[in-house]
Amino acid sequence: MRALSELRTRLLATRERSLVWRIFAIEVAVLTSAFLFLALTPARIESPNQLEGLIGVVALVAVLGLTFLLLRRAFGPLERLTSVMRRVDPLRPGQRVPAYGQSLEVVELSRAFNEMLDRLETERRESGRRTLAAQEEERRRLARELHDEVGQSLTALLLQLEHASRGAPPATAEVLTSAQETGRSSLAEVRTIARRLRPEALDDLGLRSALVSLSQRLCEQTELRVERHLDADLPTLTLEAELVVYRVAQEGLTNALRHAGAAKVELWLQRTPTGVLLRVVDDGRGMNGSGEGSGLNGMRERAILVGASLEIRRSSSGGVDVSLAVPSGS
Repeated sequence: MRALSELRTRLLATRERSLVWRIFAIEVAVLTSAFLFLALTPARIESPNQLEGLIGVVALVAVLGLTFLLLRRAFGPLERLTSVMRRVDPLRPGQRVPAYGQSLEVVELSRAFNEMLDRLETERRESGRRTLAAQEEERRRLARELHDEVGQSLTALLLQLEHASRGAPPATAEVLTSAQETGRSSLAEVRTIARRLRPEALDDLGLRSALVSLSQRLCEQTELRVERHLDADLPTLTLEAELVVYRVAQEGLTNALRHAGAAKVELWLQRTPTGVLLRVVDDGRGMNGSGEGSGLNGMRERAILVGASLEIRRSSSGGVDVSLAVPSGS
């Protein structure tokens, strides 16, 4: 964004320097043409006192109109460039300003702006990939510690409680049995958190099976109904792209459950001529005009990392339709 601000400053400085001379040249050309026309015209006015003012007004209007048209044409490319600069959104890459026009300076400035956007998007993508890799590595470490250390400690505690309850008095045995149930519930919750941190099914069974496991677990734990439409023959994606697809599906299902109040969600994963298409379509209340929160922005961030395009729109049932198109080989 600092580079964008610097380019905007350069744009204003260039506009002040070069367009001053261009406007001056235009004014000189227009006024000179008007003077030559009035001076060399063969027409003669018999009553100059009566028509002199009218002719002056008409000439002035003509000069101003021609000047306005020429200036508007000269400023047109800069206005288009300014408009694109204001619309640029880092979470929606690919926006470029057309580099054309009769002014070499404007064309070069447009090209420089587009090149700057290319560099910014490339740097953002590479930085995001490094961040994503670090995040996933930390998730993997936490999941391993939860599973191996906390999980084993809870398992050992359950065995101790079970052993203690065998020879304990009835009242104490009842308390110990209740503690065992609490321990089992805690152990199950720890394992669920570990699975959410790092989807084991994605590493072991692949993307399609991981999505099946994710949706089944959600249906078992909640009243949400998930209809799956998952193609069996999917193109090869990188591990990074598969992880992005999984995380976007996970976030879409979570949003449908927590925020949209949906009763049914359709989960699509289809092969396309260019890659795969993930869709999460719910029948909830929709976004109701509210802006995109951190969850949706996180989806866009992940999509950028693998060169995918994310579209969020209203579904036919009034809910939200999240579409992620991932190119193969990404």
